[in-house]
Amino acid sequence: MRAGQLRHRITIQQKAETLNAYGEPIYTWSTKAKVWASIEPASGREYIEGGRQAQDVTHQVTMRYQTGITPEMRVSFVDRNNSTRIFDIERVLEPFVRGVELQLMCRENV
Repeated sequence: MRAGQLRHRITIQQKAETLNAYGEPIYTWSTKAKVWASIEPASGREYIEGGRQAQDVTHQVTMRYQTGITPEMRVSFVDRNNSTRIFDIERVLEPFVRGVELQLMCRENV
């Protein structure tokens, strides 16, 4: 993986649960990691996973390998227009199985 391809600074966020004054859960997002990545549009087709139809994958995020990234997390990215874009992680792939890189198949949350 060439460093020049990783030109987007992203934040991997994980859901955190706290309780309000009434003991009800409140969900917020906390930062797990800030890393350099490549964000590319993916084909918008649906795919079949485990016998069920999954959501459309709109983007592929490629980053250096990091442990603990799961589909329960999301990617936050501030684009060149200073707009925050959120990508829900649908699937985590490790194409080389050597701890080199991760590919996050994501759906943009609009």
